[in-house]
Amino acid sequence: MGKLFVVPTPIGNLEDMSFRAVRILRESKLILAEDTRTTGVLLKHYDIKTPLRSYHMHNEHKTVHDLVQQLRTTDTMSLVSDAGMPGISDPGFLLIRAVVEDGQEVEVLPGANAALTGLVESGLPCDRFVFEGFLPVKKGRKTRLELLQNETRTMVFYESPHRILRTLKDFIEVFGIDRKAALSRELSKKFHETRRGSLADLLEGCQSHPPKGELVLTVSGV
Repeated sequence: MGKLFVVPTPIGNLEDMSFRAVRILRESKLILAEDTRTTGVLLKHYDIKTPLRSYHMHNEHKTVHDLVQQLRTTDTMSLVSDAGMPGISDPGFLLIRAVVEDGQEVEVLPGANAALTGLVESGLPCDRFVFEGFLPVKKGRKTRLELLQNETRTMVFYESPHRILRTLKDFIEVFGIDRKAALSRELSKKFHETRRGSLADLLEGCQSHPPKGELVLTVSGV
């Protein structure tokens, strides 16, 4: 029986890899990567020569069974995503569940996560929170927001730059213009920035200075 390591990778700054994460990736027989080109840059930086195999949202259903069988004889595999913790708005859950159900071992290493980083940096209460990830683009979007209208915990969302204006307008319609919020971009990178204020403040700022890079949007509860 084998062991699957779930290894978080930096969300921007390559120096955020732990010593243990580097060692595990070096010692693994195979690394499953969301994008082998992105992971290849990380491996080159740390002189890790472990073989890579593609594992992403478009092939995970087709490959999960074979990977579980392969793990039985491969001894150790590591699962990484492009950035952050695999399984959190990234591929990983299906494989982890299948490995557990097969009676093999799964070990998750602690490490970088954009949602938690953005939440703590927001300045909003983080003793209790709910992670919503990416909202539905079309079907189910309005229903999801209506369910969150009376949420008392701080809410954490992921969003892309080309949808942020629409999302902020939708939030204002549901939560009101004065709801406190924070918008973090390029976390841990050179142009890392967090904007804080009301939803109206964030909308005005994004209209005058459109943000670039992946975004973490944190909204206070009622």
